[in-house]
Amino acid sequence: MVNVGVVGLGFMGATHIRAYLKIPGARIAAICDAARLPVDGDFSSISGNIGAQDPLKLDMTGVKATRQLDDLLADPGIELVDLCVPTLAHPKLAIAALKAGKHVVCEKPLARTAALAREIEAAAAAARGFFMPAMCIRFWPEYVWLKEAIATARYGRVLAARFRRVAEPPGWSTEFLDGAKSGGALLDLHIHDVDFIQFCFGRPSAVFASGYSSVSSAIDHVTAQFRVPGGAVVSAEGGWAMHAGFGFHMGWTVQFERATADYDCNRGAEALRLFAAGQPAQTVACAPGDGYLGELTHMVESIAARRAPTVVTARDAASAVEIVEAEEQSIRTGQLVTL
Repeated sequence: MVNVGVVGLGFMGATHIRAYLKIPGARIAAICDAARLPVDGDFSSISGNIGAQDPLKLDMTGVKATRQLDDLLADPGIELVDLCVPTLAHPKLAIAALKAGKHVVCEKPLARTAALAREIEAAAAAARGFFMPAMCIRFWPEYVWLKEAIATARYGRVLAARFRRVAEPPGWSTEFLDGAKSGGALLDLHIHDVDFIQFCFGRPSAVFASGYSSVSSAIDHVTAQFRVPGGAVVSAEGGWAMHAGFGFHMGWTVQFERATADYDCNRGAEALRLFAAGQPAQTVACAPGDGYLGELTHMVESIAARRAPTVVTARDAASAVEIVEAEEQSIRTGQLVTL
């Protein structure tokens, strides 16, 4: 049983707690938040834009509740520290937890800048504990299906791929709407697709992007095209500037040589559709669960097996921040930016 301390009890902290409660090898041993600490385990007032929204009530029997991270770091019973804190706090807290010998999960983006992300990467490389950035899309069932289809060339090579992640402004935290702190939609929301693109196609060699600011001081909507190994036409759109009532949408369309695959998270049971040459259109059923459950299961199982997690690394997460910064430079200059 891996004892977990969850740090940061907003939307993502509650989301991670829900996932751990479904993992047989994990136990919530502590919760920590400097400002919001529901010592009664009642998270019913916390919500976000994706995942389960039913009220969460955590049984606090045997669960430590503290406002100080140092309490978790000094406790030998806490093996895994899960950081769901604002982005600006990631470097200090992640490095402190790694130096204390803990295994660490850190929410995305890894850091506000690529330079800070590389500091975490270096600390992770030197630590005895395992480190995993929470890039949940690598574990999302429909994206897992796509990664496998691309890797095996089941439908031939990819000719074109488009990814989309757009939403209303995040209303559950004012931190996001301060672009200097969050990096705007470019860094906090769009980075999911950026990371998945490098996961599937390799690190882009260049990027061209356009975007604008409207709800924060950073980029709130972006469209980008990536030059990737293999020559596929790969693009992504991301933003959180949609007007009230739009909600949240994530999806992708991939054109293979012998099939077109299309995913829309708002299409219910028919979320993933496949149109293969010479066959009737079909709905693809993927594994149950979501990316949060998938990523945290991978981390817990890695700790139990005493092997480092492999699906996503600190280097991957730092690379994603570097690519996003190249997009931001392209938006400012109107030029293609090489990586």
